[in-house]
Amino acid sequence: MHKSQVSQPSPPKQSRVMGKALSTAVALWLRSQLEGVEDLQVQIDTSSRLVFAGLIPKVAVSAREAIYQGLYLRQISLIAKDIQVNVRQILKGQPLRLNEPIPVTGELLLQESDLNNSLTSPLLANGLTEFLVTLVQGAGGQGNRANLLKGQQISWQQINLAPCQLIINGVCFDFSGQETPVSIRAKVRIENGHKLQLNSIHIELLSLPPIDLDSFELDLGSEVEIQELTLNPGELICRGGILVNP
Repeated sequence: MHKSQVSQPSPPKQSRVMGKALSTAVALWLRSQLEGVEDLQVQIDTSSRLVFAGLIPKVAVSAREAIYQGLYLRQISLIAKDIQVNVRQILKGQPLRLNEPIPVTGELLLQESDLNNSLTSPLLANGLTEFLVTLVQGAGGQGNRANLLKGQQISWQQINLAPCQLIINGVCFDFSGQETPVSIRAKVRIENGHKLQLNSIHIELLSLPPIDLDSFELDLGSEVEIQELTLNPGELICRGGILVNP
């Protein structure tokens, strides 16, 4: 009497099955992080041997009209390499989790309307306010204005993009509800991949004499490497990379 044998998937077929399972897991995880997305594509290059070892050589992700924490992203494409994930748990239906930091490179396209829609996001609004305070403090001799800002609530209302230039307008509200305009205008470029270089800075604040700065530099951190930051009329393009931590 012969023992029955269960046929095993051939390596190529097994790799396809594993790749599909991982692609589905990654897509589900990404969708769980997004408030909305028009089109989300995930492509994974791997082999069954590497997958079972918890290694994914390459993942390519692209999305259109995605919303992340209130930020509107018109078009984004990312590539991550040498990823270590909890594969065994994923195969048991558990969520994807990164085991090690991974380098991610990609391209981001934003329209002016995306930035303006994102102004209601605390992530962007608070970042702009901190940006303004940092600029005022860096102006030298403007400590009183920086202190005055602490008693103000700022509502950012509009962002305009021009060639190599960023213009941000808003309104300050004091404790009595009185409104005063605030605006920032600066030329923007990237220096050494991780430093944001601002030139010809003009700040109007609290109905006081304007502040003008020749230049100011913001360090984005060693985990950031921006290769291109292009500001066109109504459009922003960013290409570069970042180290993503678990």
